[in-house]
Amino acid sequence: MTDEEVPRLYVNRWGDTSGDPLRSRQDACSCFDQSRPHPRARVGLHTERQDTSAPGWQHLLELVDEAAADGREEFRPLIELSPEERRQVITLPPSIATLTAVRTLMLYGSNLVRIPPEIGAMTSLEEFTPYTSYRLHWFPYEITRCRKLTRSTVSTRALFGNQKLRPPFPRLQHAQASVADLDLDDLDPRRWGATAIRNCSVCERPIEEELHQVWISLRVATDVLPLLVNACSSACVAGLPDGANDYIPTPHKGGRIDQPTSDWD
Repeated sequence: MTDEEVPRLYVNRWGDTSGDPLRSRQDACSCFDQSRPHPRARVGLHTERQDTSAPGWQHLLELVDEAAADGREEFRPLIELSPEERRQVITLPPSIATLTAVRTLMLYGSNLVRIPPEIGAMTSLEEFTPYTSYRLHWFPYEITRCRKLTRSTVSTRALFGNQKLRPPFPRLQHAQASVADLDLDDLDPRRWGATAIRNCSVCERPIEEELHQVWISLRVATDVLPLLVNACSSACVAGLPDGANDYIPTPHKGGRIDQPTSDWD
């Protein structure tokens, strides 16, 4: 280097965890082969429940509270967690609803298996990056409420119904004409995809009588995402938009359902 040359600084786009070995921060996922299509394979929903006593979870709660208090526009929580703490976090807390100033949410290489519907309250969100979160196969329909979201970086081959591999969608439960026998605050994620369902994904009213679950694939920012809808009525399901081009065009229950031909076929 000559005296006249100025060294260039290269910014780590992912902001935090890309230098860590993946195995140190992420559990293995064998839901489906993410390298080649298996059109007749059956898949299920992740069964893990968040351990709310884990140090990583407690640390994340503190980070969310700090970000809400200082009104920051970028939230990169994983940079503050050790690899072991990152591995302990399999969802985000409902308190992300307080992050109304956040414009960039960076979750590179997370161990997440689900995103809570409260992400829909992050109304300033413009950029969402859960890239290389290989256990994250779907998103809540509520993310469509982030009207300013225009940029996303998602590992699409990890998604149910993705255009390259066309893995199937998990079969959802039949419509519940009454939720009287369900504890909506303590659900089995193997059956329902979440441990709690409180509000309608479409109209936002509390789930009090009926519960209808459907899948729909829609373009959200840069990517087409498989979205899980928890609706309070068949009318709310009927009010959903059409699916994205080259995806299943209508809301569906998953399981044995025909999908458009894979790009690899």
